[in-house]
Amino acid sequence: MNTLELKSIAELRNMAFYIPAYQRGYRWTQRQVKDLLKDIFEFSEKKEDAGIYCLQPLVVVKRTISESLIDESSIMEKIRKTDKLSEVRRILEASKEQWEVVDGQQRLTTIRLILEVLEYPRFYELEYETREDSAKFFLSGIRKILSEIESQSFDSKPEDNIDYYHIKQAVKLICKWREGKDTTRFLNFLLNQVKFIWYEIHEENNPKEVFTRLNIGKISLTNAELIKALLLNKSNFDTEDYSKVRLQQQEIAMEWDVIEYSLQFKEFWLFLNKPGSESPTRIDFIFDLICQEDMLQCKSTMDKEEMQISDDLKTFRYFNHFLETQKQKEKALQTIWEKVKEIFQTLQEWFNDKELYHYIGFLICAGKTVNEIYQKWTGYATKSVFREKYLIGAIKQSIRYKDIENTVYEVDAESSQDIKGGNKRNCLSILLLHNLQTVINQNKVLAENRKYNEGVFYKFPFHLYKSEGWDVEHIDSNTENQLNDIRSQREWLLNAYFGLQGEKFKEIKDNIEKFFKEFTGKNYEQNEDPDKQNTRNERFEELRSTIDDINGNIRLSQTEKNKIWNFALLDSSTNRSYGNAIFPAKRRVIIGKDQGKRFLPSTVDENGKIVNCEVQEGQSSFIPPCTKSVFLKYYNDASSEPNTWNKEDAKAYMNNIKVTLKEFLS
Repeated sequence: MNTLELKSIAELRNMAFYIPAYQRGYRWTQRQVKDLLKDIFEFSEKKEDAGIYCLQPLVVVKRTISESLIDESSIMEKIRKTDKLSEVRRILEASKEQWEVVDGQQRLTTIRLILEVLEYPRFYELEYETREDSAKFFLSGIRKILSEIESQSFDSKPEDNIDYYHIKQAVKLICKWREGKDTTRFLNFLLNQVKFIWYEIHEENNPKEVFTRLNIGKISLTNAELIKALLLNKSNFDTEDYSKVRLQQQEIAMEWDVIEYSLQFKEFWLFLNKPGSESPTRIDFIFDLICQEDMLQCKSTMDKEEMQISDDLKTFRYFNHFLETQKQKEKALQTIWEKVKEIFQTLQEWFNDKELYHYIGFLICAGKTVNEIYQKWTGYATKSVFREKYLIGAIKQSIRYKDIENTVYEVDAESSQDIKGGNKRNCLSILLLHNLQTVINQNKVLAENRKYNEGVFYKFPFHLYKSEGWDVEHIDSNTENQLNDIRSQREWLLNAYFGLQGEKFKEIKDNIEKFFKEFTGKNYEQNEDPDKQNTRNERFEELRSTIDDINGNIRLSQTEKNKIWNFALLDSSTNRSYGNAIFPAKRRVIIGKDQGKRFLPSTVDENGKIVNCEVQEGQSSFIPPCTKSVFLKYYNDASSEPNTWNKEDAKAYMNNIKVTLKEFLS
């Protein structure tokens, strides 16, 4: 099992590191070296009790050195420099092993160079697999560079060895940076307060594969991976019994995997988050929540400056600090893990409850954070109190224009009673909530029917709603389609033709057929002159007027077209697919998208004969339930006319919105 701890630079003394061939050599620029020096120096100067400065992870794997490769002269030199028996033992022990550096070698090398310049030579060993003389270069080459700089005979020409060139440039920069500074305090801080996140991977892992993931794939170790190694460290368990420790570790690891797997489920993740917030590990979301809300109550004992540095590691540092400051490590571990499970179970409850899912999902879409909602949740004794005291009120506050009957969007109000609602997207929250409450009500009705045992029949798919671009779309086109072209006239009349059922409509249907025979065919369309066009338009308007009279259609005015009764939710791809089309064309496209079909419009052949529509395989889209009901004329049970969206349809639709959302519009 991978292990993790914070290791100070002082703790690296006399250790041996091996840089394998699969890594590139030292490539840090002078700018990168300068930035690191500046950050550490400024942090060390801020106050006497400055906290730790946390470096990025140093990922290592242990490798044993064969007896034939042990450098005895180097070992003896280190022993001569100490008078402590414990240090001699450590030097001898360290001489038998090396640490293969999987990630972090650039910083590790830079720290070694800084120590060389500050007269701490050979603090730890660095050996490059691809450079047989690399160890000797760090032993004598850097001394030579320092001597050249001191005598001002430094040659900055590129070396044959690109690694050595970058090392020389770094040493030159460090020497220049040191000039005029008292580095005593800096050195003490560097050795004792600057710490690597020491991440030791188990020998069963392939170091090269880990390196590929971290560097070539550019997928850094996440806070969650670091925290997992931190929590499962055997030092957190009170027992010395390895089998018991292993059992406890496996139990946490299994629960961890269940949580991670659940959060990888797209429907669950996008209920809580926006698209684009994905990360390789998603349990970070819970750890971030604990850190941001200080649920372990330990921020007051943390150094403020420490919390601001390396922001991407803030969550890891939070949990590391909590564990470090607790005397009873196993109890601290249990506190952390119980809090993680408690939050996860709450998120699951939200997701599985038909009301909580839709109401909380709505608030998240409206801009509320999971953090805020969770804090409110913990403040109420029961779910019903949470609903009544928080959810309903928060949803009400998110709706800006509650007088939906008199709010006009996009255009100037004509009446003194009208309220100017601005951009039509301002009514998106009402349209979304109408869909959500409709789904909730449908689930309640089905659940009350005794022959059904399921608790939830249908949930609004927030993952689709958030993944696709959504528009507030006019049901009846805002820009009047004058129906001057033959194709629009043909589709309008064809829809009317199929909608007029019964013997009493035979005469008007015969007149529609005559229209098609007279004004159809390539020969006619290619030779249509202005006179013929005027005749066609006149004949069409006569037919249209007669059909409107039959159906009792009252068209919406321009102002009325910009009220909520003429708006519905649609994904942008469906919206673009029909543009400023007439109502029956929109209806045809939406029904097709809902079924994953492409319904081509009924047409007329060269002889003026009606040809029924052709059905092709098409791309399906999620059509919100209320949008579907609008185009199926569901809200107006007295309407049998599929050709237009008239005032009676609009009134019925708005009345349904008002009844469905009465709890929120008051």
